[in-house]
Amino acid sequence: MNYQITYRSPIGNMMIVCDADRKYITGVWIEGQKYFQSTLSERPACGKGIPVLQKAKDWLDAYFAGKKPVPSVLPLKPAGSAFRQDIWKILCEIPYGSVLTYGEIAKQMALKMGREAMSAQAVGGAVAHNPISVIIPCHRIVGTNGSLTGYAGGIEKKIKLLEHEGVDTAVFSVPK
Repeated sequence: MNYQITYRSPIGNMMIVCDADRKYITGVWIEGQKYFQSTLSERPACGKGIPVLQKAKDWLDAYFAGKKPVPSVLPLKPAGSAFRQDIWKILCEIPYGSVLTYGEIAKQMALKMGREAMSAQAVGGAVAHNPISVIIPCHRIVGTNGSLTGYAGGIEKKIKLLEHEGVDTAVFSVPK
């Protein structure tokens, strides 16, 4: 049994979920986003008063207050393949207010895996299935062509998050 609380954020309600042992954050989803709670096998129980969920809420409070909390201060345990885990670790290293492209991450993964190249589309799939939105900052990934493509929470929320971090989104294009 997982546990969850609702967090009211400037980009909409978010669901923060922890594991049955109440030790790890396993999900943070924006209500209505693509792949909402897709890593869960059952509906979580009410998690009011669980310290790890409060810690994630405090992290989000700090983030939306303009502070620059880092993901590493939270006990995160997203469910996913080893490949996805590696991609999410790269996402956690992107500094607040910065962006990377899918292609840049693909190059990092190719090096890590000892390959000549890696598909940016494969990276995109892993980024899209990130179960810990905002904290694992998948909103900081942009297309190699400068497009603000590919955010499961919706492009308008991606823009809000990037602008909140001080990124000049006017330099990027919005897909039609």
